[in-house]
Amino acid sequence: MKIILTGIQPSGALHLGNYFGAMQPAIELQSHGQAVYFIADYHALTSVTKADDLRSYTFDVAAGLLACGLDPSRTILFRQSDVPQVHELAWLLSIVTPMGLLERAHSYKDKIAQGAETNHGLFAYPVLMAADILLYNSDLVPVGRDQKQHLEIARDIAQKFNDRFGPVFKLPEPVIREATAIVPGIDGRKMSKSYGNTISLFGNEKEIKKAVMGIKTDSTPIDQPKQIEGSVLGQLMQAVDPEKYENFKVYGSAPGIGYGDLKKDLLAAIQKRFQPFQEKYRHYQTHPGEVEGVLHDGANRARALAAPILEKARRATGLSSS
Repeated sequence: MKIILTGIQPSGALHLGNYFGAMQPAIELQSHGQAVYFIADYHALTSVTKADDLRSYTFDVAAGLLACGLDPSRTILFRQSDVPQVHELAWLLSIVTPMGLLERAHSYKDKIAQGAETNHGLFAYPVLMAADILLYNSDLVPVGRDQKQHLEIARDIAQKFNDRFGPVFKLPEPVIREATAIVPGIDGRKMSKSYGNTISLFGNEKEIKKAVMGIKTDSTPIDQPKQIEGSVLGQLMQAVDPEKYENFKVYGSAPGIGYGDLKKDLLAAIQKRFQPFQEKYRHYQTHPGEVEGVLHDGANRARALAAPILEKARRATGLSSS
């Protein structure tokens, strides 16, 4: 059975962009092999600076995945930090990683351009990511096209290690999520916590309504047909309820229908789609021990996968006496 590896970073309250961009694809893939999904709390330390926030965001990701349909009997779900062997492997990989390879990383250059602090954690991020991928003998790594470089770097590092020390690591293949569209935020830019333009996945009714009613629209008069195709409202409806999208376009072209009416229609679709998930999420909020139990079991299973890979790397480098 092929091992499918995915990491989700806990960097803030979950929103619709997180669901359609990462959570839904991950849940759909769990039936295609042995899914190994980690919550990347070590990686999150490059941007999350408060301990309570990190604990809260990590719980949100775990509870959110479970609420949205992740099956822990089929999927290994765990905190990255519960498998500390990843850091030993990251060090072993770092000794074969050229500085130039890290300097060319798009994510590093982009974050520096945005004013992020230049520290070693941010610079060496791809090495730890490579360790995440290689430690579990992964076969497939789902990525968006804009993230493909991350896997290419991991493959380059693995090949350099194999060239120096022998055939230790399998070179995983990318699963490019071509169909995953960018979910727009309420201001038209990509939905992102950093832009403050999100629609909460598990927020209360008032929060979600406020966000939806605040979606940016044009000044088309109420008696004129509205341009739904390509608009923020249209893209969100297409993501939330594809079957309703064509009717939504027709509804928007009717005289007397304003953007307020269209927003209410979208809000109703969001409530219908996500209410069952929100109810399960609230259950986990009041029963956190269930989430911790899943993460504890997942960490044990992940360590069992990681142990022989790390030992193989230790023997190859001479760290192991055997």
